[in-house]
Amino acid sequence: MTPDLNTLATALYVKIDDELKARPWLAPERPAGGIEPKLSDAELVTLAVLAALLGYTSERRWLRRARRDFAGMFPYLPGQSGFNKRLRKAAGLVAGLARVLAADTTLWSDDVWVVDSTPVECGRSRETAKRSALASWAEYGYCASHSRFFWGLRLHLVCTLGGLPVMVALTGAKADERTTLLGMLAGEADLVAARPGQTVLADRHYYGRAFEAELAERDLRLLRPAHKGEAPRPGTALFKPLRQVIESINQTLKGQLELERHGGRTVAGVLARVLSRVLALTAAVWHNDHTDQPVKRSLLAYDH
Repeated sequence: MTPDLNTLATALYVKIDDELKARPWLAPERPAGGIEPKLSDAELVTLAVLAALLGYTSERRWLRRARRDFAGMFPYLPGQSGFNKRLRKAAGLVAGLARVLAADTTLWSDDVWVVDSTPVECGRSRETAKRSALASWAEYGYCASHSRFFWGLRLHLVCTLGGLPVMVALTGAKADERTTLLGMLAGEADLVAARPGQTVLADRHYYGRAFEAELAERDLRLLRPAHKGEAPRPGTALFKPLRQVIESINQTLKGQLELERHGGRTVAGVLARVLSRVLALTAAVWHNDHTDQPVKRSLLAYDH
């Protein structure tokens, strides 16, 4: 296989279709006597991944492009409303497939994880914050990396050094990063238990005796820079070049996959769009891994 968009789309569709046959519980629930949709779940998810890889933030524009350039791959394409409704209901499927693809790579067994969170802006005006359907979830928060306030959510990521997403969580902007990480680890207890001695690379915000004690109980080794006045921590010399990895992953999601231009206006809409971008990154890493590309996280072969 070669690393190009058409090959990725074909390989991804076949993989998803096979997984849905082997694990039918991943698919969204439908009435027993319902009509079979013209666009299959495998085609729906593949379309969403292609839209993210090509940087489309408008579903109408993307479907016009798909009808022009990808009609041979997708015999039936719904309207914008139908596509949007199907994708919102498929958020669980998208998340499940991201895990399936991630586990099907050589990067999955990496013994170092990098963790961080990044803003997912959902609006800028005061009226949006007051009237939005996201008002019960989204919050005002501050991004220290870019010295800016924002209204929205935070995407929390646990990734390998090769840029493969392992765990994902989406919270309010003010959610504590340490509490969220512990919740993510608790939700993936089997995965954590299967990785004794795993190294977790984090920034200085992931600190605290109780927090580090909980990580130690899970047999995880935390590597982070020391706070001012704190004794030097082991591994500090190796920290800076490795910490840049998670910043680069965040930039890939924002700069190439348009994470903060998701366009979601409801909880289900934001979930579907954000998870589609995480799946797109995972799919690119998966395909690059299977085609023996030197840089697993590169999207250059798929963004045009």
